[in-house]
Amino acid sequence: MKKASKKTIYLDNASATPADPAVIAAMEPYFGRIYGNPSSLHALGVQARSAVESARERVARVLGAHADEIFFTSGGTESDNLAILGAVEGYVGKAKPHIVTTNIEHSAVLETCRALESSGRATVTYVPVEENGIVDPKKIKKALKKNTILVSVMYANNEIGTIQPIREIAKTIRHFKKSRDAQYPLFHTDAAQAMNYLDVAVERLGVDLLSFSGSKIYGPKGVGALFKKRNIPLARINQGGDQESGLRPGTENVAGIIGVATALEIAEKMKAREAKRLTAIRDQFFAKLVRAFPNIVINGDPLLRLPNNINISVPDISSELLVIALDAYGICASAKSACHSGDDSASYVVGALRSSKENEITGSVRFSLGRTTKKSDVTEVTSALVEIMHRQNRLP
Repeated sequence: MKKASKKTIYLDNASATPADPAVIAAMEPYFGRIYGNPSSLHALGVQARSAVESARERVARVLGAHADEIFFTSGGTESDNLAILGAVEGYVGKAKPHIVTTNIEHSAVLETCRALESSGRATVTYVPVEENGIVDPKKIKKALKKNTILVSVMYANNEIGTIQPIREIAKTIRHFKKSRDAQYPLFHTDAAQAMNYLDVAVERLGVDLLSFSGSKIYGPKGVGALFKKRNIPLARINQGGDQESGLRPGTENVAGIIGVATALEIAEKMKAREAKRLTAIRDQFFAKLVRAFPNIVINGDPLLRLPNNINISVPDISSELLVIALDAYGICASAKSACHSGDDSASYVVGALRSSKENEITGSVRFSLGRTTKKSDVTEVTSALVEIMHRQNRLP
């Protein structure tokens, strides 16, 4: 058996990215020198407030939004919860609210929708994606009802990397609202995985609500943001102070907010270059894997996916076993979303792509490339996988 590598090859950037040095430098003053509460009226408080509002403007500029449409949160999960629960709480119609989403959303969306169902506060339609992991906008249209108040479709999937037709879905929703002269349904997208590589201008996307996290864009963990279009009825879901225009109470994480704004600006500047570079490495990786393992299954559309995402299934071998074996080589990958890595069930996202006859290959391994990934890394990973499969008697 090959000894564990001293070099770490980190291919789990969809779970968390390392903070960019420029982000750390931008945050540093707000851990010590500028430590005031942004709600305080003294000089240190005013200085902190000024930094928060500047960061809000910077985030808005990247999204093509207004500063008063940006609300800082503790991360992507809270942003998703605020969008969904806030829409339900802000709805004043007589009919029970109805939500449309897909069956491969992040757990922050799916579990929130299920909680609303179980409490009787809303009904939900879970539109199944096609075998390539992409939802058909026509099926979203078919799912819309008179009492539909929200459609939530993620921009890019966190496990299989498939990119959803957000603009087409937005167009469908606009036509539906226009035909009824109605304010609803609102359109929310979880864009956490898209921010590094895709166009996130909210007007071009046609969304009313967009959520993202600092931990996926080489920023700090524990901070994120929600874009909420002006005049969208959204209610607060937590009680407390009047921070974030009364929508999200709690003392602002000043250092984190500065960090997420800085990270977003850097990501925007690097976006086109990194997308092109990683697409080439991703495609090279796919080619190597297919040559080495003719029986592997590529999960999700091979082209309509994020530049940094490779998700494969290998029949008759545990995904967890592969991930643990790769770790012995210094290679960091994941078997499913980090939010569910502690349970024993197969990925529900990959399972959604399979027929009942294919359940034996619902396990999967995700490699998510990043800024430190080199072409030589995928060669090393492929070689390690070949050795692992030989030891498991899965190769001749």
